[in-house]
Amino acid sequence: MDLRRLKTFITVAEHGTVSKAAEVLHITQPALSRQIGGLEQELGFELFQRAGRRLLLTPRGEQLLGDCRSLLAHAGMVGERAQALRRGELKVLRVATSALTIEGLFPIFLHRYAQRFPGVRLALIEADAAEHLTMLEQGEADLAISVLNVLPVDEHRFASHLLPLFQMLAACAPTFDIEQTDTIEIRELVQHPLLLPNPTYATRNLFDAACRLAGVRPNVLAESGAAHALLALAEEGHGVAVIPSVLRTDRSPVRIMRVTHRREPLYITVAVLWDRRRTLPHYAEGFSELLAAHVREMYPTPRPSRLKVAAARASAGTKRTR
Repeated sequence: MDLRRLKTFITVAEHGTVSKAAEVLHITQPALSRQIGGLEQELGFELFQRAGRRLLLTPRGEQLLGDCRSLLAHAGMVGERAQALRRGELKVLRVATSALTIEGLFPIFLHRYAQRFPGVRLALIEADAAEHLTMLEQGEADLAISVLNVLPVDEHRFASHLLPLFQMLAACAPTFDIEQTDTIEIRELVQHPLLLPNPTYATRNLFDAACRLAGVRPNVLAESGAAHALLALAEEGHGVAVIPSVLRTDRSPVRIMRVTHRREPLYITVAVLWDRRRTLPHYAEGFSELLAAHVREMYPTPRPSRLKVAAARASAGTKRTR
């Protein structure tokens, strides 16, 4: 299959007219029309239908578009790697994840990975969770580290390797007027002024879901996209910050409590994801196991019962697959 025809198909689909697509691709309109016609003849069905001057995708064309984008992205990635090999450059493993995960896991893990896989560079790509699957499909990232509780994952398209469970935590000043315990029920927590991550955080989505489950409404004092801003407010006694256990708190003089609902911790299910259609090199396959060992060492948590683990993984709508 001619990749030039696929690129032409994608460009027409994105711009909606032959004239605009021809301008973008720097080819004549008749040449573009011939490429689309040739592709349709090869496939055996029409890709577009006319609506005035615009070209709209047919249902079959819509289904094919995503696969064509992935194929072109993968072809581009192969070309880039071939050029890198010719230049003798280091192998690169691209990992998409959140800023919070980069801060919490990677400062030490980068050294550990480099020792295990010398000659491989980890390229960390900060991106919101909503972008991770698209980046994997389009070949913009080799792996993604995502919270599965709030990210619907098609197990037929994406494989996953579960990391040890994280937890939802509450942080407050040592002098804050709250019971001195290691855990706090969500019904009690919402009675205090809360410092919450903004809705782009998976932790916030999980917290809101837990509030709905408990039938309570949180008393929100402030919300922020900067987790350390929440901790700074908590340090000064302004309220209780709700944070994930991946956030480093050892440099902050706050008191930490595990958030519970009906005495059960609120677990955060995190996994390494990749596109099943792509063959991972050995240094990508070893990444997940090494990262899981790193999490167990850096973030030890009380071992939950098998029933609790099963419930947490079921809520994520996924299972460990390789």
